[in-house]
Amino acid sequence: MSRRARPEDIDEICGSLPETELGTSWGDLPTWKVPRGEKGKGFVLYRPPGRTAIDPETGKMYDDLVVIVTPTEVEKHALVEDESTPFFTIDHFKGFSAVLVQQSRLGEIGRDELAEVITDAWATKAPQKLVRELFGE
Repeated sequence: MSRRARPEDIDEICGSLPETELGTSWGDLPTWKVPRGEKGKGFVLYRPPGRTAIDPETGKMYDDLVVIVTPTEVEKHALVEDESTPFFTIDHFKGFSAVLVQQSRLGEIGRDELAEVITDAWATKAPQKLVRELFGE
């Protein structure tokens, strides 16, 4: 098993994928995008605390959330329903293919699993040519 995932792995993994850049979206939220430049689409987003994402146990807004796009709702539900992972969703994201994860809980999964989820997110938003180059024809 790979070592446990850490918050800094997010930027390392995103930055290692082809044609990515850390920019902003939805106003000024830090967002990893592909490809670089004007046409970039966000695949990983650092979400600020908000009223739509409240920790059911503490009643406080989550302050370390990351949004990771999923290829489809099927993958989203598979991750959310897997009790062994820290991925979850909120009503705000109903019908939107993405999962949420607290950076403070990344250690519950291995770095390899995090890399797989992020790579799938990248492949969902990347131009097909880039995806074929990364994975082979």
